Amino acid sequence: MKIAIACDHGALDLKNVLKAHLCQRGYEVEDFGTHTRDSCDYPDYCGRAARAVAAGECDRGIVLCTTGIGASIAANKIKGIRCALLGDLLSARLTREHNDTNMMALGAGITGENLALAIADTWLETPFSGEPRHQRRIDKVMALEKE
Repeated sequence: MKIAIACDHGALDLKNVLKAHLCQRGYEVEDFGTHTRDSCDYPDYCGRAARAVAAGECDRGIVLCTTGIGASIAANKIKGIRCALLGDLLSARLTREHNDTNMMALGAGITGENLALAIADTWLETPFSGEPRHQRRIDKVMALEKE
C-alpha cells in the first residue's frame, strides 16, 4: 500500500517519526513535505498529498499540522477525499469501517507520538465494512461534491 504523507512546520517531527514507522512496517510512503521547520502553509503540502490520493497515485494519505484541523479541512477540499481528523483508536477504526476514509489527519500538538502511531496502524489495518447502509451514506456524502 502506498501512503501519501504531508505536514506543515508544526508537525514535521511527528511526520518524520510516523514516516519511519510506516516504512518499517512495509508501507511505501511518498512524502509531500514540508521538510524543514521554516514557517509554511499547510494547504500547500496537504493539498498535494490529497491530490495524489484522489488521482489514485497513492492508496491513502496522512496529513498533519499542529492541531490537525487545518490539514483535514485542506484535504477535504479536494474532490474525492474523505479525510477524518483522528485522536483516538475507536474513531480510527470506525471511520474506516463506516466511512471508508481515504485520508486521516493528526494534530502534532494534540496527539502524542505513541498514540499517533497506534491511530495510524489501526486506521491502515481496518477495512471498510462494505455494509449497504454505510455505502449508501458514503454515496450521499460524495454526491454533495456535485452540488
